Amino acid sequence: AGFAAYVGGRNPWTGIGFARDVVALAGFGCWSRPEVRMALTWMLGTGFGRPLCNVPVFDRRERLVAVVDLLDPVAGCVGEYQGGHHKEDEQHRDDVARGDELRRVGLQVFEVVAGDFGVPGLVESRMRSARSRSLFLPDDVRPWTLDQPPWWAAWAATRGL
Repeated sequence: AGFAAYVGGRNPWTGIGFARDVVALAGFGCWSRPEVRMALTWMLGTGFGRPLCNVPVFDRRERLVAVVDLLDPVAGCVGEYQGGHHKEDEQHRDDVARGDELRRVGLQVFEVVAGDFGVPGLVESRMRSARSRSLFLPDDVRPWTLDQPPWWAAWAATRGL
């Protein structure tokens, strides 16, 4: 916010337009570089709107479904970056269950793994495909919500979220 305000007041400087573009892309709330790349690909590679990153998704019974890497809340589309450790038995089992839970509440999920960005068009294609299957449900009828239940803030704070 401070940098955005600084850049906003600097009109005649060379390169200020580029700096404003960078500010508009900053602040996703990503927890890793691959997540940043995924979010930028979502916006710049596909032309979709700005996603939410690392947001908790709840079902209508106030149960945490998952904290997702990338979310298009309008479409109901989720992107997850799966680094190498996600193939370890227990982590992979948890990821499969997590994907099932996200789909149970009507979210479409795509995954990006290490090396995917090296294949031209692959990640964008996967994103477009998942979004095309998304339900685009209005907030009042979708089975998931971003509204944080009363217990969330204290629970998240104990886990560093």
